[in-house]
Amino acid sequence: MAEVYVIGQILKAVDFHEPHIFCKWSLQSGTAWRITQGEAQGQTFVSGNRLESSSDFCQPLDIHLATASVQGWPKLHLEIHAVNVLNKSWPVGYGFVHLPSKPGLHRLEVLTWKIAPRSWYDNLREKFGGGGLALCKEDLIFTGLERYKLQTRSSGKVIIDINLIFRNFAKFGIEFK
Repeated sequence: MAEVYVIGQILKAVDFHEPHIFCKWSLQSGTAWRITQGEAQGQTFVSGNRLESSSDFCQPLDIHLATASVQGWPKLHLEIHAVNVLNKSWPVGYGFVHLPSKPGLHRLEVLTWKIAPRSWYDNLREKFGGGGLALCKEDLIFTGLERYKLQTRSSGKVIIDINLIFRNFAKFGIEFK
C-alpha cells in the first residue's frame, strides 16, 4: 500500500474578532484511505488575541495514512469556536483544505466562513456574546451538496505548516513532480 505521513502543526488563527477562540479539526478522506497511526481529529486549547489580531495554537499534527487509491484524497476540516466568560462556545468559522499532492514542506492558509445572521435578533446575539448560528449537519462544510443554500460571511483564516512524506506511490504507477 502507498503511504502518506503528515507531520506539522496548526500554527495560528488570524483576523478573528472574538477575543478567545479554539479550533476543532478532523482529517476526512475516502474509503480507500485508512489511518495507521495518529489521531484523525482533535482540538486546540483556548487562545486569546486581545493585543494582536492572531491567536497562537501550535497544535501538533502527526498522522500516518495508508491507501490503495488516490481517490478521496485527504482534506483537513476546521471549525473555529469562540468562548465567552461563562464558558459557552459557538462556531465563528468553518473551513477545509485538501492536503497538497506534492511531498515536502507546505504552509496552508485556510480561509474560513460563518453563517450570516438572518434577523436583527441573531445579529445582536452574535455581537454581544450569546453566540452565532451553527450548522446542524457538519458534513456541509466539506461535501458542498447543499452549501449553496447558506448565506455566509467571511471570517478569519487559519495558518497550518505541514510536511508531507510519500512512500510507495511509484509501485502503483503514481509520480509526483
